[in-house]
Amino acid sequence: MRVTVLGAGSSAGTPVIGCQCAVCHSDNPKNKRSRCSSLITMDDGTNILIDTSPDFKMQAMRESIDKIDAVLYTHHHADHCHGMDDLRAYCQKYKKAIPIFANQNTMSELKLKFQYAIREETKFWETPVLHAQIVNQLFNIGSHEVIPLPVIHGRMEILGYRIGRFAYITDVSEIPDSTLELLQGIDTLMLDCLRFEPHFSHYGFKQSLAMAEKINPKRTFLIHMTHDIEYDAVSDSLPEHVFLAYDGLKLQINN
Repeated sequence: MRVTVLGAGSSAGTPVIGCQCAVCHSDNPKNKRSRCSSLITMDDGTNILIDTSPDFKMQAMRESIDKIDAVLYTHHHADHCHGMDDLRAYCQKYKKAIPIFANQNTMSELKLKFQYAIREETKFWETPVLHAQIVNQLFNIGSHEVIPLPVIHGRMEILGYRIGRFAYITDVSEIPDSTLELLQGIDTLMLDCLRFEPHFSHYGFKQSLAMAEKINPKRTFLIHMTHDIEYDAVSDSLPEHVFLAYDGLKLQINN
């Protein structure tokens, strides 16, 4: 399968509005980070989206995403779901509802925010038509197995996801031992790394590196980064097999 990083940035994106720092004014395109989301394209062409960031339309056009077959939601915070309305284009094009997957708490919050979109289809396609699927254990999207990965984000339990030997964990402050067991044997990990300083609901830089070492995949890509992290300088300081993700990064993953 192929994983495309649609956005590697945190809730404000980079550049940050009104900021005069060197990273926000950098000419390096790898320092331009839209809000966090990724696309998984399976070998049969199935497109599985992780989160719909507020920048999803721009990301979808940049990557020429022709269809979305399912969406995995990690949680309901604005930077991970407020691009949901742009799924409308795919529902209109194919006259087909899109299933969305989340845990109970996330789905309840999404229904409050997007009641108009999470509904049964009618003869009209003027809004997204999304079918809610609450998950707490292994499930399938077509023939593809997806394992939810419960993690802690501040005081809230949210989900990462594992498909084959790939795992995606954003917005995390704690990974329970039971979830670490589900991560055994992965080859590629995408992992939250908000900034250098610790944060009550996210991994900081040292925590991310420590967890990457503990899980020990063949390669780890850090995501959900603020303008605190300058691509070239930080990349030069990373241990072997740990990398900074960037918008547009494409990874081939053998399962």
